[in-house]
Amino acid sequence: MPIRKNDRIQLSHGGGGKEMNVLIHDMFFKAFANPILAAEEDAAQLQLCGTTAFTTDSFTVDPLFFAGGNIGKLAIAGTVNDLAMMGAIPEYLSCSFIIEEGFAITDLQTIVTSMADEMQHCGAHIVCGDTKVVPKGCADGIFINTSGIGQIVKPDISVKNLQHDDVIIVSRDIGRHGAAILMARDSLTLESTLTSDCATLWPIVEQLIASNVDIHAMRDATRGGLSAVLNEWAQASNVGININETAIPVSSEVQGLCELYGFEPFDLANEGTFIIALPRSAADKALEVMAQYCHCNQAAIIGNVTDKNPGKVVLNTPWGSSRYLDIPQGELLPRIC
Repeated sequence: MPIRKNDRIQLSHGGGGKEMNVLIHDMFFKAFANPILAAEEDAAQLQLCGTTAFTTDSFTVDPLFFAGGNIGKLAIAGTVNDLAMMGAIPEYLSCSFIIEEGFAITDLQTIVTSMADEMQHCGAHIVCGDTKVVPKGCADGIFINTSGIGQIVKPDISVKNLQHDDVIIVSRDIGRHGAAILMARDSLTLESTLTSDCATLWPIVEQLIASNVDIHAMRDATRGGLSAVLNEWAQASNVGININETAIPVSSEVQGLCELYGFEPFDLANEGTFIIALPRSAADKALEVMAQYCHCNQAAIIGNVTDKNPGKVVLNTPWGSSRYLDIPQGELLPRIC
């Protein structure tokens, strides 16, 4: 029996029988079609060449749908971006669903379609997966786990590679994802067009690599935001980092929400924004490339690496004072990805 539009997930959809077979073939195989997946083996047979990056992540975002994306788009973008930040071509993904009994088939179809659409931006393929259905009340709608594999084509990008007088570039305005989740979760009806920055970053990274930009370190600023990335870099490379607050792009909507809730935009999560450390001599070329691709017209130099205050990030404020930008503590906003 084919899946009908108004159906809901039943325990039998995870039972290994006819209903599960129909769900997998009529929805997942159709959306993620490729020869490796279609082989229906217990494990995907892959052709790997050279040094390979391998990453995994689990997604439990609440709510499942938000301005600019949903849990499915987030799962693909998040995993692909982890590969891209290592200079790796996203090639193969795995995908496992944990679905709560009673989950709407139409919502599942929307999520799966968004995943297929997002993969079109990077050329990756889902080549294996798993589906589990748990009784109602044992999960919160749907959880997704994804893993990714890709060949590293730009080696030696590392948190340990920051050097004195490197410049720090942010690809776009910060804090959008965390702010969008906050608005959706609290049902805020502010007059705002704010959307999450959730997006696959491989297209712009590919252009930077093709342009031979000398990248020392690169990281997508997800949980913990800009603050977490910069502090991790400073500690891993044992360098100081100076940041100019006025140079950091922040939208008025994000700034307004931060003032309303007492947050700092530097701590809010992003899902399509990345930070680069590179030699000062390469900065203009990087900015030129970034300005041409993928929402990076706001890319800006926000600071530099120094041999002072090793392991610390110093934020220079608009009022002429300076303070340490500490790594976020506690859980400001849980389940943002």
